[in-house]
Amino acid sequence: MLSRRLVELFEWIDPGPGSTHLVSDISGWWRDPHVLAQVGPALAGLFPDDHPTVVIAPEVTGLLLGPLVAVAAGAGFLPAYKDGGERRRAGPTRWAETPPDYRGRRLRVGVDGRRLNPGDRVLLVDDWVDTGAQLDALCRVVRDAGAGLIGAAALVATCPPEVAARLRLRALLTGADLP
Repeated sequence: MLSRRLVELFEWIDPGPGSTHLVSDISGWWRDPHVLAQVGPALAGLFPDDHPTVVIAPEVTGLLLGPLVAVAAGAGFLPAYKDGGERRRAGPTRWAETPPDYRGRRLRVGVDGRRLNPGDRVLLVDDWVDTGAQLDALCRVVRDAGAGLIGAAALVATCPPEVAARLRLRALLTGADLP
């Protein structure tokens, strides 16, 4: 079972003196070929009847996870870039600012405005949702483009229930599932 394997391969890391919290290490997930083969279909399967036309996922981990879900869902993929991404992209970018994240930072996230169309059915994907800040901003980008939001799929959700409800978030694991 995928959920059990995700828990087995997960680790918390102490980043050392001066750190106020442990850091999640999900690198074992990407090293395991069985997890890679199953994670896209598992996340797409959280919305089995919704048929997205595009999957959007924020960089950096989303650049790996998003395409896996898109292929499984029979959809296209759009990366969501964080602050500074506009300089790397030709063409217009649709931006939105996040509410404060778990560190109190506000970021801008955006997608290529030429590739997100009115009428698109969008599934947002992320590896870990704690505050939902990036996904909240991406919801605004989707809405401002005239596209429809199906919901959000994540490997791990540790956000409050009201955040999960607002994002229409479904996840494979919760914080309580992890060691």
